[in-house]
Amino acid sequence: MRLTVLCLSFSVAAAGPAMAASCGNNGSGFEKWKANYAAEAQAQGVGRKGLAALDDTKYSTATIKADRAQHSFKLSLEQFMEKRGAATIVRQGKKLKQQNAKLFAQLEKRYGVPAGPLIAIWGMETAFGSYMGKQNTVSAVAPLAYDCRRPEFFREQLIAALRLVDDGVLSSSSVGAMHGEVGQTQFLPKNVFLYGADGDGGGINLNKKADALASTANFLKGHGWQRGKGYQPGQPNFVALQGWNAASVYQQALAIMGRQIDGD
Repeated sequence: MRLTVLCLSFSVAAAGPAMAASCGNNGSGFEKWKANYAAEAQAQGVGRKGLAALDDTKYSTATIKADRAQHSFKLSLEQFMEKRGAATIVRQGKKLKQQNAKLFAQLEKRYGVPAGPLIAIWGMETAFGSYMGKQNTVSAVAPLAYDCRRPEFFREQLIAALRLVDDGVLSSSSVGAMHGEVGQTQFLPKNVFLYGADGDGGGINLNKKADALASTANFLKGHGWQRGKGYQPGQPNFVALQGWNAASVYQQALAIMGRQIDGD
Protein backbone atom coordinates (compact mmCIF):
# COMPACT_ATOMS: atom_id res chain seq x y z
CA MET A 1 0.00 0.00 0.00
CA ARG A 2 1.39 3.40 -0.91
CA LEU A 3 0.03 6.84 -0.09
CA THR A 4 2.21 9.80 -1.05
CA VAL A 5 -0.26 12.62 -0.52
CA LEU A 6 -2.12 12.12 2.75
CA CYS A 7 -5.61 13.45 3.32
CA LEU A 8 -5.73 14.42 7.00
CA SER A 9 -9.44 15.11 7.15
CA PHE A 10 -12.05 12.50 6.46
CA SER A 11 -15.74 12.62 7.11
CA VAL A 12 -18.70 10.61 6.00
CA ALA A 13 -22.00 12.41 5.58
CA ALA A 14 -24.96 10.87 7.32
CA ALA A 15 -26.92 8.55 5.11
CA GLY A 16 -30.58 9.30 4.44
CA PRO A 17 -33.24 7.50 6.49
CA ALA A 18 -33.97 4.91 3.82
CA MET A 19 -30.31 4.11 3.26
CA ALA A 20 -29.55 4.05 6.98
CA ALA A 21 -32.32 1.51 7.55
CA SER A 22 -31.18 -0.78 4.74
CA CYS A 23 -29.21 -3.77 5.99
CA GLY A 24 -29.36 -7.54 6.07
CA ASN A 25 -28.41 -10.51 8.20
CA ASN A 26 -27.50 -12.82 5.31
CA GLY A 27 -26.29 -12.50 1.76
CA SER A 28 -29.66 -12.63 0.04
CA GLY A 29 -30.04 -8.87 -0.28
CA PHE A 30 -26.39 -7.93 -0.68
CA GLU A 31 -26.33 -7.41 -4.45
CA LYS A 32 -29.39 -5.14 -4.36
CA TRP A 33 -28.00 -3.19 -1.40
CA LYS A 34 -24.68 -2.80 -3.17
CA ALA A 35 -26.30 -1.37 -6.28
CA ASN A 36 -28.30 1.10 -4.18
CA TYR A 37 -25.34 2.07 -2.04
CA ALA A 38 -23.29 3.02 -5.09
CA ALA A 39 -25.30 6.25 -5.34
CA GLU A 40 -24.55 7.05 -1.71
CA ALA A 41 -20.86 6.32 -2.26
CA GLN A 42 -20.74 8.55 -5.32
CA ALA A 43 -22.40 11.36 -3.36
CA GLN A 44 -19.63 11.05 -0.78
CA GLY A 45 -16.85 11.51 -3.30
CA VAL A 46 -16.14 7.99 -4.50
CA GLY A 47 -15.02 7.97 -8.11
CA ARG A 48 -15.06 5.57 -11.02
CA LYS A 49 -12.41 3.15 -9.75
CA GLY A 50 -13.92 3.00 -6.28
CA LEU A 51 -17.40 2.37 -7.66
CA ALA A 52 -16.06 -0.40 -9.87
CA ALA A 53 -14.40 -1.98 -6.81
CA LEU A 54 -17.72 -1.84 -4.96
CA ASP A 55 -19.43 -3.52 -7.89
CA ASP A 56 -16.80 -6.29 -7.81
CA THR A 57 -17.30 -7.12 -4.14
CA LYS A 58 -18.67 -10.49 -3.05
CA TYR A 59 -20.59 -11.29 0.09
CA SER A 60 -18.12 -12.87 2.52
CA THR A 61 -19.74 -15.37 4.85
CA ALA A 62 -16.35 -15.91 6.51
CA THR A 63 -16.07 -12.23 7.41
CA ILE A 64 -19.56 -12.07 8.89
CA LYS A 65 -18.94 -15.28 10.84
CA ALA A 66 -15.67 -13.92 12.22
CA ASP A 67 -17.33 -10.64 13.24
CA ARG A 68 -20.01 -12.45 15.20
CA ALA A 69 -17.70 -14.92 16.93
CA GLN A 70 -14.80 -13.04 18.53
CA HIS A 71 -14.56 -15.54 21.36
CA SER A 72 -11.07 -14.58 22.51
CA PHE A 73 -12.39 -11.28 23.87
CA LYS A 74 -14.64 -13.26 26.23
CA LEU A 75 -11.66 -14.86 27.96
CA SER A 76 -10.09 -13.74 31.22
CA LEU A 77 -6.99 -11.56 30.92
CA GLU A 78 -4.72 -14.49 31.79
CA GLN A 79 -6.45 -16.77 29.27
CA PHE A 80 -6.39 -14.09 26.60
CA MET A 81 -2.67 -13.43 26.99
CA GLU A 82 -1.89 -17.13 26.88
CA LYS A 83 -4.04 -17.63 23.78
CA ARG A 84 -2.42 -14.67 22.00
CA GLY A 85 1.13 -15.76 22.86
CA ALA A 86 2.02 -12.80 25.06
CA ALA A 87 5.22 -14.37 26.38
CA THR A 88 6.49 -14.93 22.85
CA ILE A 89 5.58 -11.40 21.81
CA VAL A 90 7.51 -9.97 24.76
CA ARG A 91 10.53 -12.18 24.15
CA GLN A 92 10.69 -11.38 20.43
CA GLY A 93 9.71 -7.78 21.08
CA LYS A 94 12.74 -7.14 23.29
CA LYS A 95 15.01 -8.36 20.49
CA LEU A 96 13.23 -6.21 17.91
CA LYS A 97 13.54 -3.20 20.17
CA GLN A 98 17.31 -3.63 20.22
CA GLN A 99 17.54 -4.37 16.50
CA ASN A 100 15.49 -1.29 15.62
CA ALA A 101 16.72 1.05 18.34
CA LYS A 102 17.28 3.97 15.94
CA LEU A 103 13.78 3.73 14.49
CA PHE A 104 12.10 3.56 17.90
CA ALA A 105 14.18 6.47 19.18
CA GLN A 106 13.06 8.53 16.19
CA LEU A 107 9.43 7.61 16.74
CA GLU A 108 9.56 8.47 20.43
CA LYS A 109 11.18 11.82 19.63
CA ARG A 110 8.54 12.57 16.98
CA TYR A 111 5.40 11.31 18.72
CA GLY A 112 6.32 10.83 22.38
CA VAL A 113 5.39 7.13 22.28
CA PRO A 114 7.99 4.64 23.60
CA ALA A 115 8.82 1.37 21.91
CA GLY A 116 6.97 -0.99 24.29
CA PRO A 117 3.34 -0.34 23.36
CA LEU A 118 4.18 -0.01 19.66
CA ILE A 119 5.93 -3.38 19.66
CA ALA A 120 3.10 -4.95 21.67
CA ILE A 121 0.57 -3.76 19.08
CA TRP A 122 2.81 -4.89 16.21
CA GLY A 123 3.17 -8.35 17.74
CA MET A 124 -0.49 -8.73 18.63
CA GLU A 125 -1.81 -7.59 15.28
CA THR A 126 0.39 -9.44 12.77
CA ALA A 127 3.14 -11.28 14.69
CA PHE A 128 5.52 -8.50 13.65
CA GLY A 129 4.37 -8.39 10.04
CA SER A 130 4.55 -12.13 9.44
CA TYR A 131 0.83 -12.51 8.75
CA MET A 132 -1.30 -9.61 7.50
CA GLY A 133 -4.30 -11.61 6.27
CA LYS A 134 -5.61 -13.04 3.03
CA GLN A 135 -9.14 -11.63 2.94
CA ASN A 136 -10.01 -9.30 0.06
CA THR A 137 -10.15 -5.90 1.74
CA VAL A 138 -13.09 -4.30 -0.06
CA SER A 139 -15.05 -7.55 0.01
CA ALA A 140 -14.50 -7.67 3.77
CA VAL A 141 -15.67 -4.14 4.48
CA ALA A 142 -18.67 -4.09 2.11
CA PRO A 143 -20.55 -7.04 3.68
CA LEU A 144 -19.91 -5.57 7.14
CA ALA A 145 -21.33 -2.24 5.93
CA TYR A 146 -24.41 -4.13 4.74
CA ASP A 147 -24.75 -6.36 7.82
CA CYS A 148 -27.20 -5.16 10.47
CA ARG A 149 -24.78 -5.64 13.38
CA ARG A 150 -22.62 -2.50 12.93
CA PRO A 151 -23.55 -0.86 9.61
CA GLU A 152 -22.87 2.77 10.54
CA PHE A 153 -19.31 2.04 11.65
CA PHE A 154 -18.44 -0.05 8.61
CA ARG A 155 -20.07 2.29 6.09
CA GLU A 156 -17.48 4.87 7.10
CA GLN A 157 -14.79 2.25 6.55
CA LEU A 158 -16.27 1.28 3.18
CA ILE A 159 -16.32 4.87 1.89
CA ALA A 160 -12.71 5.22 3.04
CA ALA A 161 -11.70 1.96 1.36
CA LEU A 162 -13.33 2.97 -1.92
CA ARG A 163 -11.63 6.37 -1.84
CA LEU A 164 -8.32 4.64 -1.21
CA VAL A 165 -8.99 2.58 -4.34
CA ASP A 166 -9.59 5.82 -6.24
CA ASP A 167 -6.26 7.12 -4.93
CA GLY A 168 -4.39 3.96 -5.87
CA VAL A 169 -3.60 3.07 -2.27
CA LEU A 170 -5.81 -0.02 -2.45
CA SER A 171 -7.12 -2.00 -5.40
CA SER A 172 -10.03 -4.37 -5.87
CA SER A 173 -7.54 -7.20 -5.28
CA SER A 174 -5.89 -5.86 -2.09
CA VAL A 175 -5.95 -8.25 0.85
CA GLY A 176 -5.79 -7.93 4.61
CA ALA A 177 -7.59 -9.10 7.72
CA MET A 178 -11.19 -10.22 8.13
CA HIS A 179 -12.59 -6.78 9.00
CA GLY A 180 -10.73 -4.92 6.27
CA GLU A 181 -7.64 -4.04 8.30
CA VAL A 182 -4.43 -3.58 6.31
CA GLY A 183 -0.70 -3.37 6.94
CA GLN A 184 1.68 -4.54 9.65
CA THR A 185 -0.39 -3.05 12.47
CA GLN A 186 -3.78 -3.61 10.81
CA PHE A 187 -5.22 -0.16 10.16
CA LEU A 188 -8.86 0.14 9.17
CA PRO A 189 -9.29 2.18 5.97
CA LYS A 190 -10.54 5.35 7.65
CA ASN A 191 -7.52 5.37 9.95
CA VAL A 192 -5.20 5.33 6.95
CA PHE A 193 -6.60 8.73 6.03
CA LEU A 194 -6.50 10.09 9.56
CA TYR A 195 -3.23 8.73 10.94
CA GLY A 196 -1.13 7.26 8.12
CA ALA A 197 2.46 8.49 8.53
CA ASP A 198 5.73 8.17 6.65
CA GLY A 199 8.36 6.54 8.84
CA ASP A 200 11.28 6.38 6.42
CA GLY A 201 10.84 9.21 3.92
CA GLY A 202 9.66 6.98 1.11
CA GLY A 203 5.94 7.68 1.13
CA ILE A 204 3.32 5.91 3.21
CA ASN A 205 3.13 2.15 2.81
CA LEU A 206 1.63 0.39 5.82
CA ASN A 207 3.03 -2.94 4.67
CA LYS A 208 6.44 -1.51 5.61
CA LYS A 209 7.62 -1.70 9.20
CA ALA A 210 8.69 1.94 9.59
CA ASP A 211 5.46 3.35 8.17
CA ALA A 212 3.22 0.96 10.10
CA LEU A 213 4.93 1.83 13.39
CA ALA A 214 4.97 5.57 12.65
CA SER A 215 1.27 5.43 11.80
CA THR A 216 0.56 3.53 15.01
CA ALA A 217 2.45 6.11 17.07
CA ASN A 218 0.53 8.87 15.29
CA PHE A 219 -2.75 7.07 16.05
CA LEU A 220 -1.89 6.87 19.76
CA LYS A 221 -0.87 10.54 19.81
CA GLY A 222 -4.14 11.39 18.11
CA HIS A 223 -6.00 9.51 20.84
CA GLY A 224 -4.52 11.53 23.67
CA TRP A 225 -1.02 10.14 24.22
CA GLN A 226 1.01 12.47 26.45
CA ARG A 227 4.80 12.44 26.21
CA GLY A 228 6.47 11.01 29.30
CA LYS A 229 3.28 9.82 30.99
CA GLY A 230 2.48 6.24 31.98
CA TYR A 231 0.26 3.90 30.00
CA GLN A 232 -0.91 1.40 32.61
CA PRO A 233 -4.59 1.27 33.67
CA GLY A 234 -5.39 4.45 35.58
CA GLN A 235 -2.47 6.36 34.05
CA PRO A 236 -2.94 9.17 31.49
CA ASN A 237 -1.92 7.24 28.37
CA PHE A 238 -4.08 4.19 28.95
CA VAL A 239 -6.88 6.10 27.22
CA ALA A 240 -4.87 5.96 23.98
CA LEU A 241 -4.62 2.16 24.23
CA GLN A 242 -8.37 2.09 24.79
CA GLY A 243 -8.69 3.95 21.50
CA TRP A 244 -6.77 1.21 19.71
CA ASN A 245 -9.13 -1.62 20.65
CA ALA A 246 -12.46 -1.61 22.50
CA ALA A 247 -11.86 -4.92 24.30
CA SER A 248 -10.72 -4.48 27.90
CA VAL A 249 -8.56 -7.62 27.87
CA TYR A 250 -6.78 -6.39 24.73
CA GLN A 251 -6.09 -2.98 26.27
CA GLN A 252 -4.72 -4.50 29.46
CA ALA A 253 -2.60 -7.01 27.54
CA LEU A 254 -1.00 -4.22 25.51
CA ALA A 255 -0.18 -2.31 28.69
CA ILE A 256 1.36 -5.35 30.37
CA MET A 257 3.40 -6.44 27.36
CA GLY A 258 4.51 -2.89 26.62
CA ARG A 259 5.80 -2.48 30.18
CA GLN A 260 7.66 -5.78 30.01
CA ILE A 261 9.23 -4.90 26.65
CA ASP A 262 10.24 -1.46 27.89
CA GLY A 263 11.68 -3.07 31.01
CA ASP A 264 9.73 -0.88 33.42
